[in-house]
Amino acid sequence: MHISNIKIKGFRNFNEANVNLKQKSLIIGSNDIGKSNLIYALRLLLDKKISDSDLELKDSDFHVYDESNNEIFIQIKFESVVEDCVIGKVGKYVNSEGELFLAYEVKRGESGEKSYQFYIGQREDDLQPIESRYYLKVLNMDYIESSRELNSYIRKEKKNLLLESRKQRTKQIVQSDDKITKKIEKSINILNNRITKLSYINSATSSLNDELLSLSFHHIASTIDFDTGGIDVEDFINSVNLVSKVNGKSLSVGGDGRNNQIYLALRTAKNRILDDTPLEVTICCIEEPEAHLHPHQQRRLSKYLVESLRSQVLITSHSPQIASEFSPDSIIRLYNEADSSTQAANDGCSTGLEKSIIEFGYRLNIVPAEAFFSNVVLLVEGPSEVLFYKALAADIGIDLDKYNISILMVDGVGFEPFVNVLNSLNISWVVRTDNDIIKVPHKDYYYYSGISRCLKIVENHCSYEDTDPITQLISTKKNLLGNVNSRENLTKSEIELGQEFIVALGDVDLYLSNIDLENDILNSPLREVVENYYGEKDYESLLMKMQKSKATFMYDFLYKNQGGLKVLLENDLSLPLIRCKEIVEEMFNESDTRTKGDY
Repeated sequence: MHISNIKIKGFRNFNEANVNLKQKSLIIGSNDIGKSNLIYALRLLLDKKISDSDLELKDSDFHVYDESNNEIFIQIKFESVVEDCVIGKVGKYVNSEGELFLAYEVKRGESGEKSYQFYIGQREDDLQPIESRYYLKVLNMDYIESSRELNSYIRKEKKNLLLESRKQRTKQIVQSDDKITKKIEKSINILNNRITKLSYINSATSSLNDELLSLSFHHIASTIDFDTGGIDVEDFINSVNLVSKVNGKSLSVGGDGRNNQIYLALRTAKNRILDDTPLEVTICCIEEPEAHLHPHQQRRLSKYLVESLRSQVLITSHSPQIASEFSPDSIIRLYNEADSSTQAANDGCSTGLEKSIIEFGYRLNIVPAEAFFSNVVLLVEGPSEVLFYKALAADIGIDLDKYNISILMVDGVGFEPFVNVLNSLNISWVVRTDNDIIKVPHKDYYYYSGISRCLKIVENHCSYEDTDPITQLISTKKNLLGNVNSRENLTKSEIELGQEFIVALGDVDLYLSNIDLENDILNSPLREVVENYYGEKDYESLLMKMQKSKATFMYDFLYKNQGGLKVLLENDLSLPLIRCKEIVEEMFNESDTRTKGDY
């Protein structure tokens, strides 16, 4: 069985959210977006460690952006409920499709008093009130928080692991272990006797006993000796420690990264042992498992947790490495709505994201998982544009990391597949592309290829009203774009037509160059810098050299002219970056009336 859906109303930063889950789900999103709050909503219904006093929520737990809200409602839907332990406890509430619903409701009165109620039922429209979370004996959650007490847990769980493993032994193995235990007991006695015979051990304890006797006469009946620390064989066995064996030598395990792996491995081993004799169903929730691990181990850990834990697994993470290992239809991206409340893109786990990514086919690896965590993505043509816009952002004071902006190149794939994926994740995007004019095959005329490329994005991936300017322009003049002269021979009306579309597309975050990046640079305040770089002034010669090895030129040019792009602050080349910044500010209600010249 597994949780297939959770509905949250009026809780913390969730106004009204619907989130679908799968057997293995990854929850991603920016800091403070509500990943932990989503998990806490589940914990209120399923975590044994949540005490009765914790169930009495505070005023701060009610939806933070609606002061009039006086009700919290959390509902969990389970599917494929077939486990005997669960059926035996709550079977009458499981419907014929194997579905079970649990709910938690908190109400706040006019004077501020609060009351809560749990519910259970076969359908969400027929929930029955229950007095307590009595089902926790057979249905619960194992929550592993991000700030883990690694050493204390390892010490505690080591004993539990030994205990559970001991319970699984057959009668024959018990008899064999008993024989070994007796041999260990004899060895301990021999070891202790030999230790006390060491001269410095003997003299140290002799002086200690003399001092104790001088303090109190009752010490005459006992003496203090050094030994191996075990009072009996059981204490000795239980005092074993986890160590790392290297070339036959034992090394203590001290690094947080290694301890984190041991911590999670112990939890997994415990779940595996208990799964062999299931008396309860436990959903495993792990917050930020990537802590203290380098990228390769983060990816391996992600695979390990998904493949090793047999129960349902929910993971929250900020790691692109972990995100890259999850199936696209198992990723839940949380984002802010216009009213600042949190929602799940595509209602959580869905085939929508999977479908859009499958369309990439083998090209999926060109979509960095980093983009999944972005507030906005700037899509550009190729590597030279990526280099240029990253350098430009730094020079005009737009911190890409601060605003969580990613710059991705489509590089032959086309913009539409990227836009499709980003839309599925509810990630904002801005496009910067070339204003190509290409000859129509087997015809004597040309068409605005770059503009048409952008119009495809608008028509296939955007939702605008019939009254919007871009929609009206498409319906009245799109047909004119396919029959124009070559760039050198464009008529005045054809130039005006192109400019009309360029302005309208810029208003919907699709920016076209005048020609391409290299021409735009030569027609900008950077012209003199490029002339000095090459040591000549002829336009066509400069253009040919710039376009001969685009990425190589761009890297070397930017390296030798660091800080020089700030002259483009008020140039159209900067508009896509400025728009990205504005989008992020609008997300967090930080936008203001500054003009482009104020950046």
